[in-house]
Amino acid sequence: MSQGTLQYFDALYAAYDDPYGVRSRWYEERKRALLLAALPQQRFFRAYEPGCGVGELTLALAPRCERLLASDGAERAVSVARQRVAALPHVRVELHRLPAQWPRHEGAFDLIVLSEMSYFLDEEAMVELARCCKDTLSAGGTLVACDWRLDFAQRCISTDLAHRILGELGLARLLRHEEEDFLLQVWSRDGRSIAQREGIR
Repeated sequence: MSQGTLQYFDALYAAYDDPYGVRSRWYEERKRALLLAALPQQRFFRAYEPGCGVGELTLALAPRCERLLASDGAERAVSVARQRVAALPHVRVELHRLPAQWPRHEGAFDLIVLSEMSYFLDEEAMVELARCCKDTLSAGGTLVACDWRLDFAQRCISTDLAHRILGELGLARLLRHEEEDFLLQVWSRDGRSIAQREGIR
């Protein structure tokens, strides 16, 4: 992520604890519900959520994970998110400047959730981030991307390009949910449908 983008986030979170209204807007609540419903497993052992912001999605993911690592590149966002998950001992929030500080030392993740962060990277950094996802995704792991589609001043690449880069990792796509406002996709190393996983067919 560029220095200019990091400065933008530092200024943004210095002015507001919830600059995107993730705690107050029905749009955000509904989008989180769709993302959670799209996950192919009820529980995950080890999950990573980079770009966690103030931790609203982190709180929603926490009941579905045995261990959850969340991160953000903005110090103020990390501070707010840490306060919000302080009562959850299985959840950690760290300061990561991505893709350079991707937590490879943590081992393989069963779930990686990229929510509203990929378009802040330029194409080269997005390719590297995608490679990090692939390298640290467990044998049956799930990769999720959910991103705003409309243009805005701080966007570095299009959502379509970011998702195309992820789609070229060779993982099986389990779901594509497309609306005018956002795109949600789910890929996995396990290409079976949820019905197949559950033994229904």
